[in-house]
Amino acid sequence: MNVLLDNLPLYGRAFLGTIQLFVVSAIGSLILGTILAGMRVSPVPVLRAFGTAYVNIVRNTPLTLVFFFLTFAYPRLEIVPLSYFVGACVALVLYTSAFVCEVVRSGVNTVPVGQAEASRALGFTFVQTLGQIVLPQAFRATVPPLTNIMIALLKNTTIAAGFSVFEAGGIYQNLSERGYNVFVGLLWVALFFIILVVPLTLLQRNLEKRWSVAR
Repeated sequence: MNVLLDNLPLYGRAFLGTIQLFVVSAIGSLILGTILAGMRVSPVPVLRAFGTAYVNIVRNTPLTLVFFFLTFAYPRLEIVPLSYFVGACVALVLYTSAFVCEVVRSGVNTVPVGQAEASRALGFTFVQTLGQIVLPQAFRATVPPLTNIMIALLKNTTIAAGFSVFEAGGIYQNLSERGYNVFVGLLWVALFFIILVVPLTLLQRNLEKRWSVAR
């Protein structure tokens, strides 16, 4: 307990940074991933090709390499300067959105084709059909895998510690410098991550129950 109590402000700041990084990245990846999924099922060949290429490239690229590019290579382009926090958010969004895209696309494929055909017969555009008819049903079918992706995203935030972003992954360095037992300190980090995962799991179960009744 001494490791935790003596460094409580350190843990508080670190996990606040983790939560901020997670929330921003989760929202961004859900939005971008949904857009990419729309591209992948689009009737426009160029959009389908772009969505497919993006997913195949990003999913097969290590997340650490994405961080490395945005931290060290991107600044050399001298386009728009990014802080370490913003760069970490961008890296997590770009990486996670590829996985969100595939999950949402699989959900889209569960929606009967007849519904899309009926909406087109009523004069709906592709965007209207996707946004008003298909996606609401697709998201209901993808709650468990999307939750798993969000949990993976939460754990992936620890990589940001290696790129000058202070969050939970960087606690061990501070504990080591202060002479505390790093192993015990990391056990507390693991416990706090479990606590953070619990609300996501409860949200998943709640949505599954609510939407299963709606279906």
